Amino acid sequence: MAADLSQLVKAYDVRGVVPDQWDESLAELFGAAFVQVTDASAIVIGHDMRPSSPGLSRAFARGAAARGVDVTEIGLCSTDQLYYASGALNLPGAMFTASHNPAQYNGIKMCRAGAAPVGQDTGLADIRELVERWSESGAPEPAATPGTITQRETLEDYAAYLRSLVDLTSIRPLKVVVDAGNGMGGHTVPTVFGGLPLDVVPMYFELDGTFPNHEANPLDPANIVDLQKRVREESADLGIAFDGDADRCFVVDEHGGPVSPSAITALVASRELAKHGGKGTIIHNLITSWSVPEVVKENGGTPVRTRVGHSFIKAEMAKTGAIFGGEHSAHYYFKDFWNADTGMLAALHVLAALGGQEGPLSGLVAQYDRYTGSGEINSTVADQTGRLAAIKATYEAREGVELDELDGLTVTSADWWFNVRPSNTEPLLRLNAEARDEATMAKVRDEVLGIIRG
Repeated sequence: MAADLSQLVKAYDVRGVVPDQWDESLAELFGAAFVQVTDASAIVIGHDMRPSSPGLSRAFARGAAARGVDVTEIGLCSTDQLYYASGALNLPGAMFTASHNPAQYNGIKMCRAGAAPVGQDTGLADIRELVERWSESGAPEPAATPGTITQRETLEDYAAYLRSLVDLTSIRPLKVVVDAGNGMGGHTVPTVFGGLPLDVVPMYFELDGTFPNHEANPLDPANIVDLQKRVREESADLGIAFDGDADRCFVVDEHGGPVSPSAITALVASRELAKHGGKGTIIHNLITSWSVPEVVKENGGTPVRTRVGHSFIKAEMAKTGAIFGGEHSAHYYFKDFWNADTGMLAALHVLAALGGQEGPLSGLVAQYDRYTGSGEINSTVADQTGRLAAIKATYEAREGVELDELDGLTVTSADWWFNVRPSNTEPLLRLNAEARDEATMAKVRDEVLGIIRG
């Protein structure tokens, strides 16, 4: 019987429970399908620290090599280290990780040569179709001459490349607490930060895919409590938390106060624009703060608003030639990094900006954090379409209000805006609201939640 991959193949990647939803035999088919869809003659593969990752990764390699494709395994790595390898070697790549999901999950993030994304509309649906067919009819015939599987170290080269993009050699010494969450940041940070004027206080650097200390998702406030406390105890200049596969970073200031990803987006955008002579396009998704397009314009750049999701950001980066892009989810994309997302490069920018002046981080980011946001609020609803229609009916007749449906429903007035969008994978509606002051934001947030949950 053909495998049903509807719960396994998501909009941007493959992700599910091992071995309940997928296993090494399925991973082998994914390897064969990946090389057929990308028409690759060689690929690069990496994996995170989850217990199932080495076996799944090697099975994928076997499936690819059986089709005559040469495989370079870079072993333990962060997702952005895999993107580096794909870009530097100009090879399609596959990263075995489930990011911040619990230990029993695993997944594959795939890209074409040069770290170009493979998503639902750019090959992932075709890969799924092949795997489903082969799971019923059997794997395709192997090539007459199988490909080779070789190993290669890329960590030092990855670190050197990142450091070539941001100069930290002349910054003032900084004390930084880094929470790797037992994820891949514990593997990459020592090499990337090594030799810089940084006093690094490590937290949870031991690679452990069971996540014994806390979930490796720094966007959840519960998961940065330890970091906040340690920053205050150490009188550190800042704290940085990475997610499980270390492609996202989250920052806290010297008081342990969370710095919004929108403020980081605005800060890095201003630095990238300065590097490019005050010219360039900056991508931001539609639920980043109003601060982002304002700062971009003030620094001479052109802001471009997109839907939420890395495939949309990367497509717009390529289309517009943008120099940088940022999302509310702490994903940061760089033209100098093959338009791919790298939390490590964003972290280096923050360190360079802070170390290049004398004030504290809270003072530095205040200029980029101008409004009050709700954060993302999820509500379980049976009828997503009906609730969105009710919100639209409530607001479309109001004076001085604009509506757009680029991604879900965005409603904007002079003093506030909100966006409500459905989850692709769960019966959820996600609300983000922002206003010029706390009271207005709370009023808008509560009114919209009343409709969603009514």
